Amino acid sequence: MMRSWMLMLVMGMLLAVRPALADVFTYIDAEGNRVFTDQPKVKGAQRVMVTPPNSATLPKPAAPKAVEEEVAPPLPSYQMLRIAIPEPDATIQSNTGGLVVALESDPVLMAGHAYRLELDGKTYAVPSRSPVFTLDNIDRGTHQLVGEIVDGAGNVLERTPAQPFHLRQASVIQRQKVNPCTEENARLRIECQKPKDKS
Repeated sequence: MMRSWMLMLVMGMLLAVRPALADVFTYIDAEGNRVFTDQPKVKGAQRVMVTPPNSATLPKPAAPKAVEEEVAPPLPSYQMLRIAIPEPDATIQSNTGGLVVALESDPVLMAGHAYRLELDGKTYAVPSRSPVFTLDNIDRGTHQLVGEIVDGAGNVLERTPAQPFHLRQASVIQRQKVNPCTEENARLRIECQKPKDKS
């Protein structure tokens, strides 16, 4: 049983190493073992008829066609946009109704984008690369500010929540108390001018 198994193993190795249709010989050695060889010169060696192995040529698999998909570039994004000045719910004293608003973003403004400011739901000024806006002639009272980042087509890329601020202005009486009217400044200051007689 062991010899048969060894015989098959040796035969298989010879067939694997030798090219197809190679000559194989066999003989019985002095110890009674069957030996396979490719040398015909050994005394008593007999040629073994070996059938050629079956072979088939398989066609190469077709390369998968590249699927061309249009992948849209990722939209630019901002991690943060906020109104830095004034602070939320700030009270600002301004007799002229002027104040400065500053926006802050992270990252800084990208190419082709601009800052835009809304006051009480309406665009206050044209979009600008500068994050600083100067507001003039704002009425006293409570107002809402919204900062935005827009692209060249005006699409909103980032927007802050509405942020309130309160504008206070001194009344005419308060201004006269702080800086009393005199004959010299009466012509220059509105609050010092007397109303005209309608009659």
